[in-house]
Amino acid sequence: MKKLVMAMLGAGLLCAQVGFVHAALSADEARKLGTTLTPVGAEKAGNKDGTIPEYTGGLTSAPAGFDKARGVRPDPYANEKPLFSIDAKSMDKHADKLTEGTKALMKSLPGYRIDVYPTHRTAAYPKFVIDNTVKNAVRAKMTDDGFGFTGSRAGIPFPIPKTGGEAMMNYIARFDGMSVVLPKYSAYNVNSAGQMVMSTGGVWTIERPYYDETKELQVLTRARANYMAPARRAGESVMTAESFDGAKGRRAWQYLPGQRRVRLAPDLAYDTPNPSTAGISTVDDVNLFNGKPDRFDWKLVGKKEVYVPYNTYRFTYYDKPEELFQAKFINPDLVRWELHRMWVVEATLKEGQRHVYSRRTFYLDEDSWNVLAADQYDGRGQLWRPGFAYITQSYDVPAPISIPSGHYDLIGGGYYINVWPGASGMKVSDTLSPDSQWTADSLAAAGVR
Repeated sequence: MKKLVMAMLGAGLLCAQVGFVHAALSADEARKLGTTLTPVGAEKAGNKDGTIPEYTGGLTSAPAGFDKARGVRPDPYANEKPLFSIDAKSMDKHADKLTEGTKALMKSLPGYRIDVYPTHRTAAYPKFVIDNTVKNAVRAKMTDDGFGFTGSRAGIPFPIPKTGGEAMMNYIARFDGMSVVLPKYSAYNVNSAGQMVMSTGGVWTIERPYYDETKELQVLTRARANYMAPARRAGESVMTAESFDGAKGRRAWQYLPGQRRVRLAPDLAYDTPNPSTAGISTVDDVNLFNGKPDRFDWKLVGKKEVYVPYNTYRFTYYDKPEELFQAKFINPDLVRWELHRMWVVEATLKEGQRHVYSRRTFYLDEDSWNVLAADQYDGRGQLWRPGFAYITQSYDVPAPISIPSGHYDLIGGGYYINVWPGASGMKVSDTLSPDSQWTADSLAAAGVR
């Protein structure tokens, strides 16, 4: 790996000297990749307490019983027991490793707790992603005032970030497989009275053309939801395409059966109420953050050890939603929490911009660049919606995936979970579907009922 880093570093510096690529890092910094740092920029060593182990390559082998065609991944740590639990009575002892949202939930929801398990650094990637990440370290640069990037392809753009914008671009361009399909996802709302309602269900697909080096780069990611439930939503569908060019931003389309036509949907962005959750979250709440980051100023606070949901196989693929989604919070017996080092990024609403959130704090996993926790504040500066994403390693690809996510409402009460696969699983592929499946016509054809 060290020879690979040095060879790629030399090629990147040569390009920089002729003005073709801006070198984002110094030579000394880039040499850390594959040595003291993992190839994607995480600290290779464990922590001094031994509660975070050394990174040894992640999880790349499937346990017994895995059926790739079915897409339900058995929990490789199913026999482990919690080391301890944290609740309102014990939270002060662990306060330095809890997000503000986690602490607020413990204070406001009697019985809420987190069960902490041994930490496993399972994130792993295909070789081409690792190789390209090392290349990107000396060739990627931010563009459009920090709303896009260039010089990067098929890897993490900024493995050693210097700004909050670079860290968030790593998340936006994260690798979770070339294509992920949830053949029967569900989204549930649990209201303040404790009633669980399915807001939507259907087929969810996300693809990352950015990682396909065989084609000219047109879009960074593309996503599509075809609603099949509840009955009143059946036949509806939405599709989005994200540009790597920050000036262009997102394009979105929507098909409504009653109108029998596809419409451009520029409002499917920012703080528009999200139709998938019946409007109790924003469009850019999906996966805790998505879309163009231009309405906020981004600050890289640093790195912190935090308890977050991790290796949540039991939660992600559970087969009984009525047992999982309880009246006030997700069943704590079924969610695994681990201690991981997280990049902390603060987003502050720009003067003159509009958004329902005045401030947001994001916690990015150093091993996967996934946002796994977020604290979101209303216009008064009051903590409103703490959220979490639930990550599992797709050991068959390999790729870390945190598609299921949701927020709690500390002001109005209730919570939701969006794009939860359950027993239907997730099918992860190393190839993209044909471009013909991502046209307005194809969206209309899939929505006819």
